[in-house]
Amino acid sequence: MRKTHIVAGCALSLLAGSYFAYAAQSQPMSFFVTSVGVGKGGDLGGLVGADAHCQALARAAGSTNANWRAYLSTTQPGGEAGVSARDRIGKGPWQNAKGVVVAKSIEDLHSDANNITKQTALTEKGETVPGRGEPVNTHDMLTGSDPQGHFSTAGGDTTCGNWSKSGEGSAIVGHHDRTGLKDTWHMRSWNSSHGSRGCSQDALKSSGGAGCSTASPPTEAAVLS
Repeated sequence: MRKTHIVAGCALSLLAGSYFAYAAQSQPMSFFVTSVGVGKGGDLGGLVGADAHCQALARAAGSTNANWRAYLSTTQPGGEAGVSARDRIGKGPWQNAKGVVVAKSIEDLHSDANNITKQTALTEKGETVPGRGEPVNTHDMLTGSDPQGHFSTAGGDTTCGNWSKSGEGSAIVGHHDRTGLKDTWHMRSWNSSHGSRGCSQDALKSSGGAGCSTASPPTEAAVLS
């Protein structure tokens, strides 16, 4: 039986345009934050493009798993229906590139008991991602999700046009370092902290994401199923 891994947003790497990913548990790594983004802000080529990006990064890092998926949600107009990130990633457990378990189950992942921190939310290369208090803060991860990993019903654009926009719009992001301007629950959320200021690379960078270079890319998360 196959298992899914999460990759965190260049959603699920934690930089502007980044995301988060998971892979099969038979391999040491089943979760990572993308080390580099697609380069087009919130336009990840939809879920298909985001998944492919996670897969390419994982393969380059030595993973032989073939079903990495981005931890991203999508919505239909009005937020009455959509695809939830939590439904794309299996049941867990998940571990980072150094073998540290970040969540034991889907319930654990979406609770305060998860082990996602700046020290554990590593890229596919096993590197940490800069966070709040550093010269360049890239702690935002694209998710488009509510705290429980469901698609948002808040209304308006919460997914950069279902990951197809690189200009106007907005996307829900989380903080991989679990910190923000205030010590509030949403600023401590790894998957649902606030909306971005836009969907361009510059807009994502301005609110704690990353720019266009490979040194500070957009982030997302990916999971293997």
